[in-house]
Amino acid sequence: TTLAAGGSNPDLLAQQIQEFGPLLVSLPNDHAVSDLKTRLVSDAGKAELSASISDAAIHPDVEIVVGGLPGSAGLAPTFAAVEAGKDVALATKEVLVMAGRLFMDKVRRNEIALLPVDSEQSAIFQCLEGSKDAIIRRLILTASGGPFRDMPADEMVAVTVERTLDHPRWKMGQKVTVDSATLMNKGLEVVEARWLFDVPASRIEVVIHPQSVCHSMVEFQDGSIMAQLGATDMRIPISYALAYPERIESGTAPVNFPELGQLTFQKPDIAKFPLLQAAYTALMDQNDSACIVLNAADEVAVKLFLDRKIPFNRISEIVLTALDTIPARSVANLEEVIDFHEYVVAQVRQTSPIGQKRR
Repeated sequence: TTLAAGGSNPDLLAQQIQEFGPLLVSLPNDHAVSDLKTRLVSDAGKAELSASISDAAIHPDVEIVVGGLPGSAGLAPTFAAVEAGKDVALATKEVLVMAGRLFMDKVRRNEIALLPVDSEQSAIFQCLEGSKDAIIRRLILTASGGPFRDMPADEMVAVTVERTLDHPRWKMGQKVTVDSATLMNKGLEVVEARWLFDVPASRIEVVIHPQSVCHSMVEFQDGSIMAQLGATDMRIPISYALAYPERIESGTAPVNFPELGQLTFQKPDIAKFPLLQAAYTALMDQNDSACIVLNAADEVAVKLFLDRKIPFNRISEIVLTALDTIPARSVANLEEVIDFHEYVVAQVRQTSPIGQKRR
């Protein structure tokens, strides 16, 4: 029915409009609308074009909103969808990282269905089906470990952007792929799981699982552990969220366990990947604002790395410095969350060293 996009790939968006014929297409601003209009053929021009991303999320014909806009851009539209009483298939971590308490309060008040699309959160959600009232001992999030899992820490300073973006298991956007390489992505998922499942961080564990077949696990009070396994393919959690409570054909190939041979698990190296521990530390902030600092500083640092202005190891340094130096503040509503996020982004941009070139 509707389609929302950031406008960064107008040619692809025009193709999607041609193929699916949505009633409404939401874009972030008037410039993106004008740019898209020049690419639409006449018979695809029936779609209404809006300069507000949130318009797609609250359209009266929409039953479920897939929240997949990356970064802080997805925050306001997803809140708007919940306020409008729409069920949400949530793929944007930042909504829960930046405003987890506020968002979950709004979800409960509006009594909408919140369906996680992240593979790890979907796995936990599936493991809890039929046991939602059981006492959870642990949530166990699995991580591939990224491309530098086995690389000595002193060699990581020299890794290139291209090497970082070459993930061994998943095909993802650039920001998420870099976050996977620093394990920040897993740290954000710890924050996400804390709010989605109302489990304190002390009972959320991360394990490295290079095969990426077990997508996460839940341990219950009696010692039973439920795990969700499947191919390394996002079509599985996406199809589950869109068809819930039914299961539909996702188009994925079955896992060949004899060929796979074994599933292995190991502890993450916190010294080499300090941003994972930083997420746990941020969750201790009673004002909830440290997670905003964590996310905003990471957005700036990853952009600097992708622009080749800082070496890889500077990403964690910038984020940790921001957490140490930017004071926490109370955030009571969405507007205050967004204002503080913008403040942190500005502060980190001003103070982050960008003169050091990659060796």
